[in-house]
Amino acid sequence: MTEYILHPRITENTDWATLLFLFCFATIAITKSVFENRFADFANLLFSDKYNKVYRESNNLKNGFTIALFFVQVVSLAFFIQLSLHIYGHGEKTDWMQYIQITNFLLFFILTKVLIEKIIATSFHIEEFVEQFNHQKVTYRTYIALILLPINMLFFYFDPISKVVPTLIIAIVIVANLVTYFISVKNYQNLILSKLFYFILYLCTLEIAPYYFLYYWFTKGIA
Repeated sequence: MTEYILHPRITENTDWATLLFLFCFATIAITKSVFENRFADFANLLFSDKYNKVYRESNNLKNGFTIALFFVQVVSLAFFIQLSLHIYGHGEKTDWMQYIQITNFLLFFILTKVLIEKIIATSFHIEEFVEQFNHQKVTYRTYIALILLPINMLFFYFDPISKVVPTLIIAIVIVANLVTYFISVKNYQNLILSKLFYFILYLCTLEIAPYYFLYYWFTKGIA
């Protein structure tokens, strides 16, 4: 008599990811419709600096356009981190609980950094400089996050992905961030030179130390 052993069929739930991807594209479409001219300038950021010149006022960080794309940025970056961890063998890409943890960590990291920046800027009377400097950095990082969005979809729905691919993308993103950072410094060099001591303090405290400790914690955590 043949004995049959039944094994439960395990299916991966990807509905949550699909909904998030749809949310992102819907947000981008609505933002494009509401802020048509601004979005056109933003989309052309790779070829023209018009966006940063036109929308450089400090209150643009509180604009609906910036806030909407900020949420898309967080979703996209959290996806990229989770998918990279999966490709490197440190998690599952369909683990929505891990995704929530990554998203919460990103939000905590970003908002804490912004709060500390506000405190330092107010203490040293460099609010305008920090607002404008951050606006330009946020703009470029949002642009990079939007480019990563279709790449995230490719990583999520197709297997297998070679480890070389995310490594190359991470290297490109780091280089792109460094380039955009130096562009920001160049654009505000006169203001920086007039407050050089405060800028060096700002640079060491908020632009080097957090990422160094984050890298140290991450590499030790997965070792």
